[in-house]
Amino acid sequence: MKTFYSQNGFTVVELVIVIIIMGIIAGVAMRQLQPTIENSRYEQTLREMENIGWAITGNPNLYSDGARTDFGYVGDVGGMPPSLDALVANPGGFTTWKGPYMDRGLNATDFKEDAWGVTYLLSDTAVRSVGSGETLSHTVVASTSLLLSNTIEGVIINADGTPPGALLADSIVLRLDYPDGSGGRMFGIASPDASGAFSIGGLPVGNHTLSMIYIPDHDTVQYTVSVLPGRTQRLDLVSPADLW
Repeated sequence: MKTFYSQNGFTVVELVIVIIIMGIIAGVAMRQLQPTIENSRYEQTLREMENIGWAITGNPNLYSDGARTDFGYVGDVGGMPPSLDALVANPGGFTTWKGPYMDRGLNATDFKEDAWGVTYLLSDTAVRSVGSGETLSHTVVASTSLLLSNTIEGVIINADGTPPGALLADSIVLRLDYPDGSGGRMFGIASPDASGAFSIGGLPVGNHTLSMIYIPDHDTVQYTVSVLPGRTQRLDLVSPADLW
């Protein structure tokens, strides 16, 4: 009976045995590595969902000169994104859109898919992943009203510390310029009462421009106002000159 040898000196039977053993070892290794791979996918997906949340609302940890600087898509547009695509591409000629708000990735769908290659689900308040077979959720905000319906209130006084009084209150206009949620801009208008108190509501988060206009002299003073989520922002405005 003849015995056949390979060029490396192994018999065919020996090669088959080696291949079988290697397959068994590879199978065992894969089973041992699978939990590690799955954990890595979970961690990657949770990080991506957090980044999507920050792209929508801004990173609350970014400050400059004591003021928050990042309010994401909502801060620029004044509304929630209609889709994940709106975070990397202007959703329709919006003049207030200043994205992209996150990295697109290596291709057009990377940022929209979890670590299992399944598209994220976006609701008004959360980003969800179902690629693992269970639902992973990252809460963007407890309620959209916290992002879209805030208030500023305050008091305005003259440079000498006096309020406008009943006679001059109607001569002062406070105008807040902010995004309207559809790619344009709108104005919140208020006049102070005799004590100088005023209030403007229904505001999205973000850094907005507040103009104080003294009508008789056409004098205008501008302030930057940071509207924070779920808070009534208190302002004490002092005229830089004796206007009344």
